[in-house]
Amino acid sequence: MKHIAVLLIIFGAIAYGILNYHFILLDKNIKALKKTNMTIEYTFLDARGAGKAKLFLIPPLLKAGIKDILRKAGE
Repeated sequence: MKHIAVLLIIFGAIAYGILNYHFILLDKNIKALKKTNMTIEYTFLDARGAGKAKLFLIPPLLKAGIKDILRKAGE
């Protein structure tokens, strides 16, 4: 029973951490961007190729600072 409780705590902590970040798949790597609010929306994003332009239209990503991430990735 103790093992199950420990596993639930570990998985809960991982889920909590994942919900606090946007994970953005770029052309060559993956970037993590801290969210302004903890939600499940826009947790995993694909920004390869032409998909980058669509990300500028999503208000939660703009508040979190997606412009800086994409600008640095373009350098």
